[in-house]
Amino acid sequence: MESINVLYLALRPEADNAVSSLTQAMGPNVHVTSDTAEARKLLNNGKFHVGLIQFEPFDENFLRRIVGDIFYYPEGSSLQWVALVSSLSMENEVVCRLIAEYFYDYHTLPFDIDRLKVTLGHASGMAGVRKKVFPRTSEWFNKSELIGSSPAMMRVVHSIDKVLSYDLPVLITGESGTGKELAALAIHNHSPRSDGPFVAVNCAALPSNLIQSELFGYEKGAFTGANQRKLGLIEKAGGGTLFLDEAGELPLDLQANLLRFLQQKTIYRVGGHEEIAVDVRIISATHVDLEEAVRKGRFREDLYYRLNVLRVAMPPLRERGYDIELLAEYFLNSFKKENACKARQFNRRALKVMRHYNWPGNVRELKNRVERALVMCDDTHIAPADLGLEEYSPQPLTLSLKAVKDQAEKDILYRVLAQAGDSVVAAAQILGVSHVTLYRLIKKHDIKLQK
Repeated sequence: MESINVLYLALRPEADNAVSSLTQAMGPNVHVTSDTAEARKLLNNGKFHVGLIQFEPFDENFLRRIVGDIFYYPEGSSLQWVALVSSLSMENEVVCRLIAEYFYDYHTLPFDIDRLKVTLGHASGMAGVRKKVFPRTSEWFNKSELIGSSPAMMRVVHSIDKVLSYDLPVLITGESGTGKELAALAIHNHSPRSDGPFVAVNCAALPSNLIQSELFGYEKGAFTGANQRKLGLIEKAGGGTLFLDEAGELPLDLQANLLRFLQQKTIYRVGGHEEIAVDVRIISATHVDLEEAVRKGRFREDLYYRLNVLRVAMPPLRERGYDIELLAEYFLNSFKKENACKARQFNRRALKVMRHYNWPGNVRELKNRVERALVMCDDTHIAPADLGLEEYSPQPLTLSLKAVKDQAEKDILYRVLAQAGDSVVAAAQILGVSHVTLYRLIKKHDIKLQK
C-alpha cells in the first residue's frame, strides 16, 4: 500500500476527520487539497495512482468545479477515482449520476481505513490496466478540439490514438452533428502528415455535375467556361489529408473514379490525358449505414473496403453523460468571449433538462441552443425556456450502481481483449488475473471471442 500515491480532494479538509485518519495511516503518500484548480495542476505531474473525493458536506458548486477543473481534462478523467459519501448523499441525483459517470468505486461513510485501503488498492490496479490500454492519450488530446471525458468519448480517443501513426484510409461513422470533422482534424494534426494541408469537402453539398471537376480538377478548354487550368481538391491536398465528409452521398460514377485513385494513387484532370501522381491520405465520414447502402447497390462494395481500412465511431451526445454539461459550458464561455450578453451561467433546471434531453441533433444542436439562449436570455441565469426546452419533462432517474460497475467491467474486458487480439492468455496477463477468472468474466458478460 505504501507505493500508492493518493490525491485527496475535500471541500473543508481542515475539518474532515477522514483526512486526518487517512494521512495518519498512509503518511506522505496522500496529498490533500480543497482547490480543484490546484488539483488539476498536481495531476499534470502524473505521480498519482488514485484520486479520492470527499462529498461531505454536500455542495453542488464544489461538485461543478470538480467536473469543470478535473473531469473536463484527460489527466483527471483517466485517473481512477473513489468517492467518500454518506448514505444520505447517495439519495441525491446529482451525486449518484456523478459517481456513475466518473468514479471507479465509492466508500460509504462512516470512515473505515482498512476497508478504504482495499478499495484504493483495487482502484490503483485498475489504473495500471488503463495505462496499458490507453498508453498515449493525453499527449495529443489536450491539443485537439475534442471535448469530453465520458467513457463513450474515451473510446473515441482510444480509437484515434490507434490510427494516428498509420498512413491508411480512415472511415469515421456517426450521426449528424457528432463531431466527425473534428475527429478527422485531430487525426490529421497529430499524424506524420500534420505539416501538409487538410482539405475538407462536403460531398452532399456539391452539385453532381461539378463534383468530378472539383475533386480531380480540369484542364483549360475541358468544357464551356474552363478558361484556365484548375487544380482539384485531391491535388490541393497533396502531402496532407483529404477529408470526404458525407462520403455515402457520392454518385456511383464518381465512386468508380475515386476507387481508381485509391488503388493507383494517380488522377486525370477532367479534359486531360496526363496521369498525375498524388500522395494524400483519405479520411471519409458518413452518417449513412454504408453496409446497408452496399447491400442495396447504392455504394460500391470495393470502394467501401478501400475506405473502411481503419474505423472510428463517434457516439451520439445522448450517450455521453456529463460531457453535455462540459460542452454547454464550453460553448457558453466561447460565445461570451466574443459577444456581450447578460447571461452568465445555467440554472439548475436548465442543467437537469440538458442532461435528460435526447439531443437528436447532437453537439451541433447543443451549440445552437446555447448560443440562441445567450442572445435571448434577459436574466443572468439561462433557464430551460431560453434553450427552447421548457416543455421537456425529464424522466425519473433509475440508476443502479451495480449495473454501472458491471458495464464498466464489461467495457474494460472488451478493450483489453481487443488490444490482445482476442487472446485470452495475453488479456489475462494484461489484467493480472488467471485464465479461469477471465473465462468466467467473459461468460458472465456474454462476450463472443473472434477466435
